[in-house]
Amino acid sequence: MGLQACLLGLFALILSGKCSYSPEPDQRRTLPPGWVSLGRADPEEELSLTFALRQQNVERLSELVQAVSDPSSPQYGRHEGQEPFLQWLMLLSNESALPHVHTVSYGDDEDSLSSAYIQRVNTELMKAAARGLTLLFASGDSGAGCWSVSGRHQFRPTFPASSPYVTTVGGTSFQEPFLITNEIVDYISGGGFSNVFPRPSYQEEAVTKFLSSSPHLPPSSYFNASGRAYPDVAALSDGYWVVSNRVPIPWVSGTSASTPVFGGILSLINEHRILSGRPPLGFLNPRLYQQHGAGLFDVTRGCHESCLDEEVEGQGFCSGPGWDPVTGWGTPNFPALLKTLLNP
Repeated sequence: MGLQACLLGLFALILSGKCSYSPEPDQRRTLPPGWVSLGRADPEEELSLTFALRQQNVERLSELVQAVSDPSSPQYGRHEGQEPFLQWLMLLSNESALPHVHTVSYGDDEDSLSSAYIQRVNTELMKAAARGLTLLFASGDSGAGCWSVSGRHQFRPTFPASSPYVTTVGGTSFQEPFLITNEIVDYISGGGFSNVFPRPSYQEEAVTKFLSSSPHLPPSSYFNASGRAYPDVAALSDGYWVVSNRVPIPWVSGTSASTPVFGGILSLINEHRILSGRPPLGFLNPRLYQQHGAGLFDVTRGCHESCLDEEVEGQGFCSGPGWDPVTGWGTPNFPALLKTLLNP
């Protein structure tokens, strides 16, 4: 136990030059709202502790991700050349065991997580992007979201859908629910602007254009216009049939359905690229935004849901020509998207 106490007290050891086992005096602090002090823990009680350490070389890692993900960079697609640096960052080195495309449907609201935790997860996502993995996250099924801050409603972004180093997938539905017709916004499709992550450079042009041209913007007090905007793309998220234990379940909907659809299409494109002697796509966003959504069907009709109040009346953002924070650049057209992403 003495050795464990010294290890857990590493920072105190650095400052004091010795390992002390005497309890620290109680410190005065203001409890968060809703918390109740129960006094000092019993000396014999076992506690589980989580330490958040400051990440190192994050700026270098960010530059590396940009270099291997930008088609105009000489290092584009050279993910294997970054392995020594990534091993030094203690990322698992067995890349052959990992599929090139991952889809994730789980996410938390940004405000429910600590800043240290969010930054740590974001760094891990950066490492994955540097290694050539394509990470797709569902944008969520709550539209723009809504919560109250100091008595005022604001939209509520989802994490990690709002991380700059993942490709976020929104949702669409058919204009006529029982017919294959034009795609419109699925009103549940998650989207908006992060309150944690600033807008990445790769989407500066697209987001600036949307904010300056959209005729249906919500009041500026509802969202952080300078934050990372999402989703990046979309796919059909309504009216699926799912078979579970040999029982068909009709009309399953959500971005948890649209995300693996887009992931499957990217996996097919990666297969064509590898057979042609090219590297997998890796982190898709820089290329996606440089090509202005080429190979995608631009969804221009519909809005998603948000706060039910007198000011916005349940309406969040609305889709329009080009990128928008409801369906991103649009939904995949496989032959066109394959042609766009096959070369170089």
